[in-house]
Amino acid sequence: MNAAQAAAATAAADLAAERAGVTIRELHGLDEMHEACRVLDRIWRPDPGNPLITPELLRVFAHSGSYVVGVGRGGRMIGFCLGFLASAGLHSHIAGVDDSVRGRSVGFAVKQHQRAWALARSITTVTWTFDPLISRNAYFNLAKLGAAPSEYLADFYGAMRDEVNAGTETDRLMVRWELTGEHAVGSAAGTPHIVTVDGAGARTVVGLDAKPDGSPVVGRQDGDTVLVRIPAEAEELRRTDPPLAREWRYALREVLGGLMAEGHTVTGFTRDGWYVIDRHQESQA
Repeated sequence: MNAAQAAAATAAADLAAERAGVTIRELHGLDEMHEACRVLDRIWRPDPGNPLITPELLRVFAHSGSYVVGVGRGGRMIGFCLGFLASAGLHSHIAGVDDSVRGRSVGFAVKQHQRAWALARSITTVTWTFDPLISRNAYFNLAKLGAAPSEYLADFYGAMRDEVNAGTETDRLMVRWELTGEHAVGSAAGTPHIVTVDGAGARTVVGLDAKPDGSPVVGRQDGDTVLVRIPAEAEELRRTDPPLAREWRYALREVLGGLMAEGHTVTGFTRDGWYVIDRHQESQA
């Protein structure tokens, strides 16, 4: 990493924020931390007795040099992101924006700001977790940002009592974002990491798919490439058919979690809802 890379990252972050129509800045004061917690409460709607984080702890993180930023639009805070220093570099623990700005590339602007912030401090790797059943998040993290899954974590947080996660086991996919790597650099320039089912190769098998009734069906895992489908609207499924949502959770844990535990590589996520897993190493051994 050099000064030119850091400067380019800052320029990309400024452009992304301008296009999204937001300002992104570090927070320091206790009043700002209270406002950030109110933003988190609006997004996740946690049990009042079990807040996601407290203003006092946020202030400690900020004062000790971690990544604590607010996202502003129209004179009010509409998003927040917390990342703290970890063995890998920076671990991005929580990030969210109001529903009012969903689909306006605000999340992308936040991640570009985080990348620039990290590179300015000679940090070249950012990690975070997300729910592998949520298709839009999988596409954002793996395609738009170019992060790479490193570990499948079954029921990582245990039972949670916010409205977003209540009633579901909290499986998570850990990803690593190599900030000076090809995919992250391409992302900053507006070129996502695109993979397609059509380009998967001749020895491709389907490890997990949907039956006509929408339920999951486990398939084969013996090809060079394994495709793993997830439902398009898992969040809606949790509300309308919780038993079916749990079926998908356990099937994905078995197939995607199993393949990753064996050391196989998730190479990307397609626009239409497939994880693409490379098993070439084993087949050529």
